[in-house]
Amino acid sequence: MTAPLRESFLEAMSRAAATVTVVTTDGAAGRAGVTVSAMSSVSAEGQAPTLLVCVHHLSPAAAAIFGNGCFAVNLLAADQQAVADTFAGRVRRADGDRFACGDWSAMPSGAPCLHGALAAFDCRLITATRVGSHHVLLGAAETVEIAGPGLPLLYSGRAYGAPARLDAA
Repeated sequence: MTAPLRESFLEAMSRAAATVTVVTTDGAAGRAGVTVSAMSSVSAEGQAPTLLVCVHHLSPAAAAIFGNGCFAVNLLAADQQAVADTFAGRVRRADGDRFACGDWSAMPSGAPCLHGALAAFDCRLITATRVGSHHVLLGAAETVEIAGPGLPLLYSGRAYGAPARLDAA
């Protein structure tokens, strides 16, 4: 790929709005988490609902997810930017414990679920494919937790924001 095409692609993608999630895992391969904006529903049909997340191949979370065979996708609320920054590596704690930025509980798989997140999906890893710099992970959602009403944290234009409430007319 040429450098101009790469730069144009990155600039164009920065204009897309995406919800912000923190993907977490815990188990024999360790506890880890990473901020992700590439998350999508794949299907609600089949044995279990399926979703997709993309994790950079160099992220320690990727190796932990592969080793544990599970992950949770925590859909962040608009007021959880500090959590997003912590798991993105923008904010560093002296003790190195990224999980100290929030209150967590274990989902059935053991993956950490963030209290106050709009929703959390506890997933069993189905498959992973390396595409360029990222692993594309497919997960079977075996448990879904939904919090009360709220607005999601969005990422667009290389900045965080929140949507205006959309009401049905």
